[in-house]
Amino acid sequence: MPQKAPVEPSIAELQAALQASEQRAAAIVETAVNAIITIDENCIIETANSATERLFGYRRDEIIGHNISMLMPQPYRERHDSYVNNYLRTGKKRIIGIGREAVGQRKDGSVFPLDLSVGEAVLPSGRRIFTGIIRDLTERKALEDKILHISEEEQTRIGQDIHDDLCQQLAAIGCLAKVAQKSLSNSGSPEAASLEEIVKLIAKANTRARETSRGLMPVVLDAGGLMAALKELADSTARAFEIHCEFRYDNPVHMQSTQMAVQLFRIAQEAVSNAMKHSQAKRVDIHLARHSGNIVLTVRDDGVGIPDKASKGTGMGLLTMNHRAQMMGGTVKVTPRPTGGTQLTCSVPAPAKQP
Repeated sequence: MPQKAPVEPSIAELQAALQASEQRAAAIVETAVNAIITIDENCIIETANSATERLFGYRRDEIIGHNISMLMPQPYRERHDSYVNNYLRTGKKRIIGIGREAVGQRKDGSVFPLDLSVGEAVLPSGRRIFTGIIRDLTERKALEDKILHISEEEQTRIGQDIHDDLCQQLAAIGCLAKVAQKSLSNSGSPEAASLEEIVKLIAKANTRARETSRGLMPVVLDAGGLMAALKELADSTARAFEIHCEFRYDNPVHMQSTQMAVQLFRIAQEAVSNAMKHSQAKRVDIHLARHSGNIVLTVRDDGVGIPDKASKGTGMGLLTMNHRAQMMGGTVKVTPRPTGGTQLTCSVPAPAKQP
């Protein structure tokens, strides 16, 4: 039997299907958990869903037609348009197609962390639009900060236990061994020399344990602050690993924020530890400075450099350092040095000086 030719849909049916598709797409966007915003090439907001209202506290009619920068705190607000213009001029992508963490500002002025994904589309008319999907990271960041705080407290507890218990026991054992060594020496026993070596090893172990306890406890709480802590870190590293480790600064960097000082110290400590464990460094330099409104911590080594493929189990230290820097609104970069070795640079906004 001859097959019937397919019936072409009518214009009315096509229009109804198109309308249904548009309504379905609009419903998906409107009911999405995350904020979804579209802007044009001039950074003007064209659409926003209900989640955007809940997240930022604005009604849609208060933001549509306005620059997207109104949802950002300074200094990002004044810089945003230049980023978009630079992309339109050069085609070099910085955010588009790549999710990244950023900060937003609500209607009430409060600032919060967010995850931002930006997509680009060219409409049939040739007009270009950008779509941003925004997820609130407030709860996740609070949890990360709490975990980091618990870790800091546990390190402090362990350091205090080592100092108060292990170091005291080693000191007592050392005293008893020294008394026994003197007694054997006075009696002319040939075992006195061996016991003398044991006394030296106990003293060395006690020194190492004290240095370990100092590294675990937040030494930046001491009167000397961050600079004294970094100097102690350099000195103890030099003694423990028998390398050249030096702390330098251009001008004194005094910090009134203990929390920021602790985080910077932990970043330096992790960087130095990595240089010892992975880089086989013979020289490590720690540098602290104020530059262009930022506090810049630099740790350089002369080791083997950054491996092409990280070994299994590595990478957590860098993640922790990145998180510590992000807590302070800063960044961490790890780069190879032209002369060999690795350089870590942590830059964080310097807090305003209090009168």
